[in-house]
Amino acid sequence: MRLEPIANPSLARRLGFPAIALVVTVVIASLLAAIAGANPLLTLGLVLKGAAGSKFALLETLNRATPLIFTGLAIAVAFRAKLWNIGAEAQLYAGAIVTVVLGTSVLSGMGGAALPIVALGAMVAGAVVLLGPVILKTRFGVDEVVTTLLFNFIMLLLVSYLLEGPMKDPMGMGWPKSAPLDRALRLPRIVEGLRLHWGFGVALIAAGLVWFVQARTTLGYEMRAVGLNPQAARFAGIPVNGVLVKTALLSGGLAALAGFSEVAGLKGHLSQDLSPGFGYTGIIVAMLALLHPLGVVITAIFVAGIFVGADSMSRAAGVPTYIADLMLATGLLLMVLAIGLTKFRVVRG
Repeated sequence: MRLEPIANPSLARRLGFPAIALVVTVVIASLLAAIAGANPLLTLGLVLKGAAGSKFALLETLNRATPLIFTGLAIAVAFRAKLWNIGAEAQLYAGAIVTVVLGTSVLSGMGGAALPIVALGAMVAGAVVLLGPVILKTRFGVDEVVTTLLFNFIMLLLVSYLLEGPMKDPMGMGWPKSAPLDRALRLPRIVEGLRLHWGFGVALIAAGLVWFVQARTTLGYEMRAVGLNPQAARFAGIPVNGVLVKTALLSGGLAALAGFSEVAGLKGHLSQDLSPGFGYTGIIVAMLALLHPLGVVITAIFVAGIFVGADSMSRAAGVPTYIADLMLATGLLLMVLAIGLTKFRVVRG
């Protein structure tokens, strides 16, 4: 048995296998719910109702999807150029730190007009965090998977130190959190009284801009070329290392916007539990979207809906919420297999 590449996969093949993967994921989730002692159909219905069964539920799903769009875009941009950025979590926290620093001291009192400056500062911080591993990769051949992954732990330790030391809120009654952001530098709510904020709108704009860069600019062409075959791209005169650096700056900046939006739009301060793993979940989002920036928006909402719906389902049916994690892990593995089967066929000989 061997794998034979398919030059031009048919539309039915490109859509059929991913669809089968989603169906199998739902079937497996139903079996897990049954094993947990719940009615599978009732459980799936509760997940859908909890994710989109009311105005509150739908807006909460979109709110949860906002940081996933940013981290999903960051991963999609990097992976398209074969830059394996596993450190979106670190870049997210770097953006959050700078957001708090600028919003509580440097730009405090300047009003909402300074909000774009805060966002730009956060993006620069995230870009710098990813720039280090990329320089190590391009200059010394160090594997960026290891360095970006280690940066996640380094950044969490840095956040812990800052929240117990220089950035600790003196009015926080001992809790490890930063001082609150200036109210004028908070992202306004889209719907008054609910948590969805304009960070979601910024995420949609970012997805459109990333699509434009990848599909309509020279940089996007160079990123795809480097991702497909760096040796051929270098032979064609494309500065591979330069393209990787530009990719890192864009990817790190996008991930940092997730930290900015969570602080300025939702939390209002920095805490060590700001992200429950948005950087890692962004990898799942990007892979399920086949690295397409507009697909990232759809898959981010889908993944967020699973998490929000699972929380609601757990309370209503008494089913553990970890079933949602198993659904995502199973869906990712099956989707990777489905993508492989769209590009290769199994033949004898």
